Amino acid sequence: MDEVDIKGKKVLIRVDFNVPVDDSGVITDDTRIKAHLRTIRYCLDNNAKVILTSHMGRPKGQRVDKLSLKPVASVLSKLLQKEVIFVDDCIGDAAEKTVAAMKEGDVVLLEKSPVSYRR
Repeated sequence: MDEVDIKGKKVLIRVDFNVPVDDSGVITDDTRIKAHLRTIRYCLDNNAKVILTSHMGRPKGQRVDKLSLKPVASVLSKLLQKEVIFVDDCIGDAAEKTVAAMKEGDVVLLEKSPVSYRR
């Protein structure tokens, strides 16, 4: 990755943020989030527009609030010490508008939802 000029470019990174959560939706182990910090920080240090995509599960193809990546965005924001913009789908108007409006150094987390797989 360090052989490619990513300054000002959108960098899409498929991450594994399928982290354990308790019954109230609180992340109980952030190891998988921390595993991606080096790559994300490298992109930020090189003024890229960082687009992350992941999912937490797709039980029977249904969206389940408990399995939302929104808490991951919050934890990641704290770890990076910068806002991580969360969009609850990876396709559609909200995702397209958010990605189009990105500036260098922005981080967006797009959720790969069950609905996305059926489109």
